[in-house]
Amino acid sequence: MTPLLLSFLCLLLSPLFTLSLNQEALILHQLKLALSDPDSVLNDWNDRDDTPCNWFGIKCDAVSGSVYSVDLSNANLGGPFPSLLCRLKNLTFLSLDNNSINSTLPLSISDCSSLEHLDLAQNLLTGPLPNTLPEIRNLKHLDLTGNNFSGDIPESFGRFQKLEVISVVYNLFDGIIPAFLGNISTLKTLNLSYNPFTPGRIPAELGNLTNLEILWLTECNLVGEIPDSLGRLQNLHDLDLALNDLVGVIPSSLTEMTSLVQLELYNNSLTGELPRGWGKLTALRLLDASMNRLTGTIPDELCRLPLESLNLYENNLEGILPTSIANSPNLYELRLFQNRLSGELPQNLGKNSPLRWIDVSSNQFSGEIPQTVCDEGRLEELLMIYNSFSGRIPSSLSECRSLRRVRLCYNKLSGEVPSGFWGLPHVYLLDLTDNSLSGPISKDIASASNLSLIKISRNEFEGAIPEEIGFLDNLVEFSGSDNRLSGALPGSIVKLTKLGTIDLHNNELSGEIPDGIASWKKLNELNLANNSFSGTIPEEIGSLSVLNYLDLSANRLFGQIPLSLQNLKLNELNLSNNRLSGEIPPLFAKEIYRTSFMGNRGLCGDMEGLCERRRENNNEAYAWLFRSIFVLAGLVFIVGMVWFFWKYWNFKKARAVDKSKWTLMSFHKLGFSEQEILDSLDEDNVIGSGSSGKVYKVVLSNGEAVAVKRLWGVVKKDCENADTGDIEKGEVKDDVFDAEVGTLGKIRHKNIVKLWCCCTTRDCKLLVYEYMPNGSLGDLLHSNKAGLLDWLTRYKIIVDAAEGLSYLHHDCVPPIVHRDVKSSNILLDGDYGARVADFGVAKIVDVTGKGPKSMSIIAGSCGYIAPEYAYTLRVNEKSDIYSFGVVILELVTGKRPVDPEFGEKDLVKWVCTTLDQKGVDHVLDTKLDSCFKEEICKVLNIGLLCTSPLPINRPSMRRVVKMLQEVGGEKQVKTTIIDSKDGKLTPYYYEDASDNGSVA
Repeated sequence: MTPLLLSFLCLLLSPLFTLSLNQEALILHQLKLALSDPDSVLNDWNDRDDTPCNWFGIKCDAVSGSVYSVDLSNANLGGPFPSLLCRLKNLTFLSLDNNSINSTLPLSISDCSSLEHLDLAQNLLTGPLPNTLPEIRNLKHLDLTGNNFSGDIPESFGRFQKLEVISVVYNLFDGIIPAFLGNISTLKTLNLSYNPFTPGRIPAELGNLTNLEILWLTECNLVGEIPDSLGRLQNLHDLDLALNDLVGVIPSSLTEMTSLVQLELYNNSLTGELPRGWGKLTALRLLDASMNRLTGTIPDELCRLPLESLNLYENNLEGILPTSIANSPNLYELRLFQNRLSGELPQNLGKNSPLRWIDVSSNQFSGEIPQTVCDEGRLEELLMIYNSFSGRIPSSLSECRSLRRVRLCYNKLSGEVPSGFWGLPHVYLLDLTDNSLSGPISKDIASASNLSLIKISRNEFEGAIPEEIGFLDNLVEFSGSDNRLSGALPGSIVKLTKLGTIDLHNNELSGEIPDGIASWKKLNELNLANNSFSGTIPEEIGSLSVLNYLDLSANRLFGQIPLSLQNLKLNELNLSNNRLSGEIPPLFAKEIYRTSFMGNRGLCGDMEGLCERRRENNNEAYAWLFRSIFVLAGLVFIVGMVWFFWKYWNFKKARAVDKSKWTLMSFHKLGFSEQEILDSLDEDNVIGSGSSGKVYKVVLSNGEAVAVKRLWGVVKKDCENADTGDIEKGEVKDDVFDAEVGTLGKIRHKNIVKLWCCCTTRDCKLLVYEYMPNGSLGDLLHSNKAGLLDWLTRYKIIVDAAEGLSYLHHDCVPPIVHRDVKSSNILLDGDYGARVADFGVAKIVDVTGKGPKSMSIIAGSCGYIAPEYAYTLRVNEKSDIYSFGVVILELVTGKRPVDPEFGEKDLVKWVCTTLDQKGVDHVLDTKLDSCFKEEICKVLNIGLLCTSPLPINRPSMRRVVKMLQEVGGEKQVKTTIIDSKDGKLTPYYYEDASDNGSVA
């Protein structure tokens, strides 16, 4: 072909080439108009350009100039799936990751016939997956993570021809994991994690995927045994089957997967011994089989592997730790807590390993802590709680500047703590509780600038608390009780403005409580009991607004009790056995506080056992006064009785007229009349007042008691009732009365309060219930009588209440949503049996299949309202479950659902934040016996599950009852909170994950 002819052809074809480019630009411009673009990331998509190749997110082929890649990830775009893109015939790469695409995925997706990479992760796509996706024959990468796809995985997916990666993590698929996925022979990555699949087994057919490198089936509702066929996956380097209900032994075939790098089997119900043959897995770096029921010893051949992370905690392993573990050159994580391992740790542990985390808590280890644990200088966490370690704390640890968290409590350690150990600059938790350690607190503590928690109680520490403690600006807790600390509190301690707990009881401290404690604005607990403090109680204590525990008993304090203490909301007050004098402040001059003031001979109040000496001295002085007024009192009594009978006769006459207007409606066989009820409705019998009315206690002629609720004219609004925190906008008494009668009148259940009858007139409505002598759970829990509620009582109450709510949700036809579940609506009988009460805002659930019904008002109580209810007004059982979860957290923590202590948080957020930052010990109610800690932590987990922000993640009430009953039956309740780590979803453990094995 001549050069002249070639030039002519190029000139002839150039208009067609330009026309093709303009057509693609037009398609993309139409796409821009169809999407919501609040951040204006598509501003440079200019329809006046001849080519889109320089536009944001667009790539073109260098030869043909046609668009082959559209990458609009993280652009904050919204709208339906842009099917227009399928008109780009050469498009091979499409990513809309992390946007707000919110439609279903259309069947026409198959028109994108050239696609090789499709990433729609982290969007709002819904509905079933289109069965046409496998028609995209060249598709290799499919990522649909973090959407709301539901239903079954289409059967057509077994026909993908070139697919290498499929990820549908965090969706709503609820079928079973299909066996036909084993037909996609090209697969290298299969990730189905965190979907609510129907309980089913791992398909044995997955063993046919011989090219598979990554298999993640985390939290997929898997049951049954791990199939032997997985051992055929010779190329697999990452296997994650965690957070399921798998049973049986770990098959020995898994040790045939010679390419395996990471094996995660945690939080299942696997049993038996670890299989032999680990020596074949020469590439294995991480093994996590924690939280199962494994037994036997840790194989020596496992410890000879180049492991980086070994997690076998919360099993029943026993025997000694193989010495070969100390020779693992890459080992940085060793977690073996809550097993039955014994013997000594290898004395060269850490010498050749870059250890960062060691947790061997809750075992039977003994001997000394190895000197070499921080030889590589990388150790961050050293947790050895509940063992029998003895000897001194190694001096080498005083040079381990990488340490952040140290827990050596509940051992048999002795001797002085190395001076430099007190001043490690990055340690935020130092826990040496319950050992036999001695010596002073070193002045080197001034260098511990990151220290937040010092726990050294129940040791033999002595000497003065150094002034240098005032340099610890981040200190939140200082617990040093049951030691031999002496001298005065250092004046610098008032500079610690973040302090929440000071517990120094049972020491030999003396001097005065220092001036300036008003700076402790976050102080929640102050316990200086059983020391030798003198001087007066500072007036400033009354300004500590969040203080709820104050114990200054058994000291030498004198003077008057400051009136400012009445400003505090104290759950515990003890000033007994001092030298206090004067009058008790009026707020505390009650019988329930009597023991708080005993042993102060000069202190006076109208209580038995107080002010006895003054009474003896004043008896004769008062005798003449009593005699002189006796005659006058007799005259006044006679006149008063005459006046009283005259007023009573008029009152009875007026009441007789009103009684004729009352209408009685009974729901059970009654042994009383409305007259008995009406005669007792006076203010002396009021036992409670809520948002909808007053409650009276009425003792009947037969000696039995009933509770009578008299409804207000109009229900109070918007949290106006500061005692209850109710929110009920716009509902009047007729609605409350009709709801209460309509609901309770037909319910018969041992854990629902019994409605005897109702009495009505045109102007007044009364509801007559069975009387509950122990009042409400809320009143009892948040008063000085909370000590009556030990753990077994609290557990009984929460199970009873759960069964009552389960009856409403599952056994009533149609189901009933309470809408105001809270601790003050759970009443307690004489044996602390619980009844659910107050159905004034209860609603019948719509069972027509049209979904949750929207309410025109918000009903509920501050701190208990589910997040979605507050902005959608959707009523269903999940709202009650959230509120019940808050009640569980109340029982476990002893805290109110809203409290100034939390700042802008409510109880749920406070619990989650405190668990994350400080650990479970800072969440649990200190009044509860620590021997029940494991059961309490399991119930806490159930409460967190019930208060999940997403309604779909909350269990049904029937499931809640079962989980609670399993706690009582000493069965393990499994749940976990997942965080992101290195791009992979792994379990996250709160602050005290190793303490008695509690996992949240």
